[in-house]
Amino acid sequence: MTAVSKVLIVGGGIGGLCAAIALRRKGIEVDLVELKAEWTVYGVGIIQQCNVVREMARLGVLDGYLKAAFAFEDVALYNAHGHTLARIPGQRLAGPQYPANVGISRLALHQVLSTTAAELGTRIRLGTSVERLDQDEQGVDVTFTDGSQGRYELVVGADGLFSKVRGLLFGDTYTPRHTGQSVWRYNFKRDPSIDHLANYLGPDGNAGLCPLADDLMYLYLTSYEPGNPWMDTATLAAEMRKRLGAFTGLIGELREQIIDSSQVVYKPMEVVFVSEPWYRGRVLLIGDAAHATTPHLGQGAGMAIEDAVVLGELLGEPGGQGVDALLKRFMERRYERCKFISDSSILAGDKEIEHDHAFDRVGLVRQMLALTAEEI
Repeated sequence: MTAVSKVLIVGGGIGGLCAAIALRRKGIEVDLVELKAEWTVYGVGIIQQCNVVREMARLGVLDGYLKAAFAFEDVALYNAHGHTLARIPGQRLAGPQYPANVGISRLALHQVLSTTAAELGTRIRLGTSVERLDQDEQGVDVTFTDGSQGRYELVVGADGLFSKVRGLLFGDTYTPRHTGQSVWRYNFKRDPSIDHLANYLGPDGNAGLCPLADDLMYLYLTSYEPGNPWMDTATLAAEMRKRLGAFTGLIGELREQIIDSSQVVYKPMEVVFVSEPWYRGRVLLIGDAAHATTPHLGQGAGMAIEDAVVLGELLGEPGGQGVDALLKRFMERRYERCKFISDSSILAGDKEIEHDHAFDRVGLVRQMLALTAEEI
């Protein structure tokens, strides 16, 4: 018998869906609520590095989307003109039958995760979130925004950067802050040379190209945007081209093809890190609700996925330990790893803002890859 038999997950993003899959595979009853009435997916694509590929295989979902993804081995760093600074081979952490890394569209990934969660028996409600949490030693009484109620042995807040659950637990102690940067993304037909993750280090920000499918890749760009200015959506293509002005080579060629502002995905970088245990009683935060960071190391979603896998492993253990002991073990396995990713990602962005060209970005990437290759 597991420590809990019925769990509520708040939030239907990557972390919440992976948690639902992990818990259902352990036979735990799962309800999942998602605030969006229509389950739309924001963003272009996502990079799943070696550690994430390993955990998605463990969740039993990787085979379901490999055909819709682009498998690749290496990560390379270039200067703004396309000259190679380093090429780092990937590790096949999931086993020799799987690739080291994967690029996939967020829509394709969402479709596999949401379908799998539902097929495993997760009860999913859209257009609903939590309004109130009342705890006692045995469980949590939940009042939902639609007026309904339920009782659960554990509530998992996977509701993102602006987490309602985090607010119910900690008030306004932890609020997102803008780092001073934003990220821009745009889809292109994949260039044959982009068969790996390509990062280009520019004078004012970094650009990159990530393959998503045989015929698809996306370009991303980080830029300094002090004060988090409002952006006119009609001018996003022109603004993105302007910020790519220092790049030549392939990035320079692609720059002139950015003409449709409606296809530019622009997002200010906002971060938050809960610097104390991510739970109170029987309510736990995971993913961006606890440790939202910048995309500089490509591990934000990866840390949420790892959270989900560890939570499923611990809660799925045969009885013997109480919920508090299991959540303490969860924190022991997750806190320092996530803090390193959060701090290092923010540091990389700060060094871009400072124009610190002596900063060893290649060394930081190598350090991140070594750490994340370790078992969670």
